[in-house]
Parts: sequence; structure tokens; C-alpha cells
Amino acid sequence: MFARLKQMLIKEFIQTFRDKRTRFVLFGPPIIQMLVFGYAATFEIHHVPTVVLDLDHSQESRELVSRFSSSPYFDVQHQLTDQRQIFDRIDRGQATIAIQIRAGFAQNLHKGQTAPVQVIVDATNSNTALIALGYVNQIAVAYARQYQQERIGRTAPQLLSLFPEVQLEQRPWYNEDLKSRWFFVPGVIGSLTLVLVTVLTAFAVVREREIGTLEQIMVTPIRPSEFILGKTLPFFLIGLLDVSLIATVGTFWFQVPFRGNIFVLLTGAVLFLLCMLGVGLLISTVSSTQQQAMVTSFFFIMPAITFSGFGFPISTMPQWLQYLTYLSPLRYFLVVLRGTYLKGIGFDILWPQMLAMFLFGAGLLALAVFRFHKALD
Repeated sequence: MFARLKQMLIKEFIQTFRDKRTRFVLFGPPIIQMLVFGYAATFEIHHVPTVVLDLDHSQESRELVSRFSSSPYFDVQHQLTDQRQIFDRIDRGQATIAIQIRAGFAQNLHKGQTAPVQVIVDATNSNTALIALGYVNQIAVAYARQYQQERIGRTAPQLLSLFPEVQLEQRPWYNEDLKSRWFFVPGVIGSLTLVLVTVLTAFAVVREREIGTLEQIMVTPIRPSEFILGKTLPFFLIGLLDVSLIATVGTFWFQVPFRGNIFVLLTGAVLFLLCMLGVGLLISTVSSTQQQAMVTSFFFIMPAITFSGFGFPISTMPQWLQYLTYLSPLRYFLVVLRGTYLKGIGFDILWPQMLAMFLFGAGLLALAVFRFHKALD
């Protein structure tokens, strides 16, 4: 058995690495995608295109505008002179935020009255709009507080000590600087692993069937179980190497802290790879050509990533969709990745995710082997 399996492994590694382009595809694109997605996947908002219409032209209005200009979150590109220019800039996509300061702004402040400022937002991207509005509110509140304190200090400085003030002290855990990249980079590692291992495994078996060598292999003394093991083991090792490679690049390039135990992460990666090998082998049993395998793979890959919590919180999904997320092995692997990277937790907390991936992997591999035997018959 081991002699036949050894020859099968040698054949697979020779077939995989003899082509220079294949060698590059196995390791080049995952690294490139890790770097690109690591920069692209973020919820942080900076340099939001902003225009200002200041109809008051006072020192107070200019000071408020200067706070937006000096903020890293806004890029004040133009000072407008007419309200119609606001609609034109937003319609053309040249501005996301428009700040309109009406005439009488400074006069209302001097009288101690409310001085409204209108903020017009292009909410086509609701996430960007909500975050930008939060930054606008912070700047406006800080300006109003400072102006009020200075006004009281000029008119009745003895009253400053009598005004109570509530200060919110933030203490973020695990991600002290609130960097969304620390959240996304582990997710990119899991997503790239899912795509790579699933597609490689599915294509490997289908390619043998499509070019007609599968029947030739099966008339040799090799058993079907040995053939399946010989087909999947190389891609398991390649997948493990790719996980280590992209995890190393993501960790050191983006300076994402790793606070957990490497053995816990390795165990989770092995169980997840077994799940993806089962999926890839199962896809190969229902596909006759590589085109069919490609379509079927993406039919699985896109929902698996969407339902994993990679970019969208599972808690915000409809209840019936939240139940479907339990069918995605990537959901459990992302918990392991983010738990070991950011929180440093171990098996005592992650054992439900480990158990779920083990059950999924065993079930998918068993079903794939059964389907493969049936396809051969």
C-alpha cells in the first residue's frame, strides 16, 4: 500500500511542479492577494471628499471649517459660493460631504442661541456615510464645547467650576487602536485558503477524468482509497504551506499581533484544510469538465465567504440566514484565526469551533469518498 501511495504522491508532485506557471500560481497569487486585500479590506475612512459653503464669512465659521480641513478624515477640496454647486458636486461624485454654514452663524453664537450647520451626505455608500457623519458630529460637538467654555470664561469665569462634565473613557480590548485591518487580515487568510484548496482539489481529479487518464490509473493495482489519498494529500501539504506563507506575510507586513499559541492555530488550519479537501473532492465527483468544476466551486465559495462573517456581521443577517451560516466551515475557522491572533485564547474556548470543523471535515470526506466510489462504478 505504502509503495503504491508513494508512487502516487511522486506523480502528483511532479505533475504539479513541472510547469513554471503552475509553481507561480500556487504561491505567487496568494501572496499578492494577501497584500492587495489587506490594504483594500478596511472599514476605516480617511480623506472623505468634502466641500464647504460658508455664507456667514465670520471668524467663527472659518474656525469651524479649519477643524474639518485639519482633520485626517476629511479632505476639504473646494469653498463653494452657491447652493446649486453642492448638488452638482454630489451628483458628479466629486464630493461625499457638503457642509453649509448659514448666514447669522456667528451672531447666534454670540447671543447664546443654537447655531445650526447643515451637513449634506451622499449616502450611496451607507457605511461610508454613517462613519463620516460620526466624525462630523465629533468635530461639531468639540467645537461647540470649546466655544461655550471660552464664552463663559469671558463673561463669568467663576461659573466654569460649577458646570458638571461627563467624560467617556474608552478602554478597547484586544484591538486598542481600533484598526479594522487587524480584523480583516486574519479573515483574508481564511478566505484565500478556502479558495485555493477547494479549486485545486476539484480540478486535480476532474483533470484526470477529462483527459482520460483516470480510467488508466484505476486499472492499475492501486485501490480507490489510495487514489483519493494520493490526490488529496499533496494539496493538503500545499495548502498548509500556503496558509503558513500568507499568514507570515500578513502578520509581519501589516504588523498584526499574534498573541495565541501557534499549535492552536495549526490545529485549526489542519481541520479547516480537511473540510476544504472534502468540498473539493465532492465537487470533483459531480463535475465532468474543468469548466463545470469552476462554476460549482464558485457556487460554494461565494456563499461560504459571505456567510462566514468575513465582512458582514452575522448578527445583522435575518434569523433564517443566521442558521445557514453554521453550514460554512469558514465561519468556525475565522473564529479560530481572530481568537488566536487578537485575543490569545486556546482550546478551552475554541473547542466548539474545532469540533465543528472536525465533524464537517469527516462528514465531507466520507461523503466525497462514497460519491467517488459510486462515480467509478
